[in-house]
Amino acid sequence: MNIRHKKKLFLIPFGIAAILALVSYVVMQLWNHLLPDILHVGTITFWQAMGIFVLSKILFGFGGKGGSAPWMRRKQMMEERFRNMSPEDRENFKAQWKDRCGWGRRGEHRRGGWDAFKEEKPEADFKEEAK
Repeated sequence: MNIRHKKKLFLIPFGIAAILALVSYVVMQLWNHLLPDILHVGTITFWQAMGIFVLSKILFGFGGKGGSAPWMRRKQMMEERFRNMSPEDRENFKAQWKDRCGWGRRGEHRRGGWDAFKEEKPEADFKEEAK
């Protein structure tokens, strides 16, 4: 690895810190100029703005794969996996969870219950089934 590449690797942490500082400053300015008048909250410091920004990134994701939070991606992945199950696998899965903890009994009345995962249905079909 030549010297030019080593210098670039050395500058990456400084670039990340500069971007974080800039975003934190923007968050602080937006908060302090908008929210006290709109929501009647107090002003915040630079470090509080940085904390809010980092916390929001942890909770809502970093805009990577799928652009959603990690817990939302897991939910979407499980829904997709359930849709792709054969009817026999789906029944086995439901039976196992009912045996383990009674899961599914309370939620079956919502939006078609287990059958809502079988195929994508328009909103109108759900309303007709409820009647």
